Amino acid sequence: MSGPAPASPGILVIGAGNDLRHDDAAGLEAARRVRRIGGRAIEVIEACGDLSGLAGIWSGRDRVILLDAARSGAPCGTVHRLDAAAGPLPVAFARGSTHGLGIAEAVELSRALGRLPRALVIYGIEGREFGPGTGLSPAVAEAVESLAGRLAREWAHA
Repeated sequence: MSGPAPASPGILVIGAGNDLRHDDAAGLEAARRVRRIGGRAIEVIEACGDLSGLAGIWSGRDRVILLDAARSGAPCGTVHRLDAAAGPLPVAFARGSTHGLGIAEAVELSRALGRLPRALVIYGIEGREFGPGTGLSPAVAEAVESLAGRLAREWAHA
């Protein structure tokens, strides 16, 4: 009888969002910047639309960082950091999503199936405009750049 698959080494970064809904592209843009400045130990995947497949993507992973836009009511450009492996996400982050299945639902489905990575950290970048169109709000674009740079610096010393 075999046990669970061994955890994959390195860091998996998942950028979630929709390029055609303004600030909803924040997670995708942050992941793209991490890809450009990150090292070989960082794998980057873009997740657009329905996020129900996240459980399969991060299952067996040791360390996952998920980047997405947020709508919690905080000021535009605020960066939220949530440790999803430690427990359920706050209710404010379970409200609606432009994705078919939201991040909170994907996390809790994975938790119920026993498929959460050992470390799962979610960074939500507070957006303002989620209607049809392209381009990030200035505060979101600044937060994306700052977050990607900060994460790349942290991982360079990990």
